[in-house]
Amino acid sequence: MSARFFRFWAVLALLLCVSAPWVPSSFAVTPRTQGIDPALLAKATAGDAKSQYKLGNMYYLGDGVRRDYSQAEFWWRKAAVQRDPAAQFMLGGLYHFGQGVPQDAAQAFAWVKKAADQGHTDAEFFIATCYTQGWGVPKDDGQGMVWLRKAAEQGHFNSQFMLGWAYEAGDFGVPQDYAEAYFWLDVAASGEITRKNRKEALKRRDEVASHLTPSDLSRVQERARKWWENRPSGDNPQ
Repeated sequence: MSARFFRFWAVLALLLCVSAPWVPSSFAVTPRTQGIDPALLAKATAGDAKSQYKLGNMYYLGDGVRRDYSQAEFWWRKAAVQRDPAAQFMLGGLYHFGQGVPQDAAQAFAWVKKAADQGHTDAEFFIATCYTQGWGVPKDDGQGMVWLRKAAEQGHFNSQFMLGWAYEAGDFGVPQDYAEAYFWLDVAASGEITRKNRKEALKRRDEVASHLTPSDLSRVQERARKWWENRPSGDNPQ
């Protein structure tokens, strides 16, 4: 595996997580409510997970309240234990960085895995990275590819891109397969992504195309077209 490939994958995964200064565990935190919409606070206090997740985001971003990472962790945890996948993902990110809670790669994996098991695509991508890089779990390229494909099939750009790159390189336990690489890079380039991401996906796709015969290229382009035709409208859960 090239060093550039390793670094690029790891950076993509890290960007999906959150970072914040270290603060004490939420179990010792008293909720701060100044500046919070009383109706939202009432719902969160009554146990509504979506409201708890929203409060966590508000405190993390400083959206309408003074930024307070301990409060963000407090509310995210409340939502996470109720199986809110977005909150589980964010809480796992805090454990990964050791910010807001003691750094604990195993806990990071455990919380993000809960979100991945519910189909949260950013979480699936991060779990794939945990397996391929050995973050909080024994390194297992096979499992990494399983989770990467799960997210890719749901329309997750980073997963589609990295799956295409893996097939191009013949790395992470998959054989070198230029047709498969082209397929995933083409699918990635056709999604709702930023101009910069599309440019990078198209560049790699076109490099892969040079290894395919005209007939092979035509077949894989038709496969990509049918993939998009068969996707439910608006199907991109995370």
